[in-house]
Amino acid sequence: MRVFVAGATGAIGRALVPQLLARGHEVTALARSPEKARALQSEGAQPAPVADALDAEAVTRAVVEAAPDAVVHELTALPPALSSFRGFDDAFALTNRLRTDGTDILVGAAKAAGARTFVAQSFAGWPYAREGGPVKTEEDALDASPPAALARTLDAIRHLERATLAAGGIVLRYGGFYGPGTGIAPGARQVELVRRRRFPVVGAGAGVWSFVHIEDAAAATVLALERGRPGIYNVVDDDPAPVAEWLPALAAAVGAKPPRRIPPWLARIVAGEAAVVMLNEVRGASNAKAKRELGWEPRSPSWRDGFVSVLGGVPAAPREHRRPAPGGAASPG
Repeated sequence: MRVFVAGATGAIGRALVPQLLARGHEVTALARSPEKARALQSEGAQPAPVADALDAEAVTRAVVEAAPDAVVHELTALPPALSSFRGFDDAFALTNRLRTDGTDILVGAAKAAGARTFVAQSFAGWPYAREGGPVKTEEDALDASPPAALARTLDAIRHLERATLAAGGIVLRYGGFYGPGTGIAPGARQVELVRRRRFPVVGAGAGVWSFVHIEDAAAATVLALERGRPGIYNVVDDDPAPVAEWLPALAAAVGAKPPRRIPPWLARIVAGEAAVVMLNEVRGASNAKAKRELGWEPRSPSWRDGFVSVLGGVPAAPREHRRPAPGGAASPG
């Protein structure tokens, strides 16, 4: 299969391109600089002409010249970490443009090139509605009333998903990445915030997060290209967990003291309503559909061992109770 990858030098792209090549696919990759283009070429990919991802004419020309069977949209400009959730939308401003204007450009380019498959990166977890059970499936609704600081980012995610599905494409809602090139890796900014105890547990720490190792996310993407049907897939590990579990485990994995705990009222003052929502109210995601329909099995089924494999440190204790069924009645809030 001829595959055009936009965002090939990001965290997921750097894991995805080698896996595509290893499975015999021909890869053309969009790069933003000659240096990144040369790096892609050294791996065996064909670099497209250097172009701004928001330049519709240049991107369309590059995709049409590549004549791909499939186009993969992995374009983001994610910040390494947030010191405060109050500025979330501002920190994601360029990523939001890539999810709106950038998606429209790539969908149009894929159509012009006659590509049969279009796959785009979305996100699982906090975009889901904060009601019902703690673990959500692809059929569950997204948040109808997010905090103001998250509203523009959620609107951009909705746009990307609508445009991709309207084009008959595949949406991959990845969990929080960890592993090489991500915010949870040796020396990464997010890890340093945890090490300095600047990432607290808010209230009961009941917000449920889902993670995925970056290599597992790339493997699921390859399978989506090869056998996925149009629709949405959560790409997360088997172990959605509340902040009160995973954040102390992350601290232990980097040899840090346990995170501080602060009440919700103080978090609202210091970091805004979004911090309370993210750390005490959000829901996790189920990977049952990706396993069932893509035949995907994460090689790192839980962040508990995954964090340790990436960072060293002390493994987190296994859960002593059965995980709630997806969409069940139990609530973390």
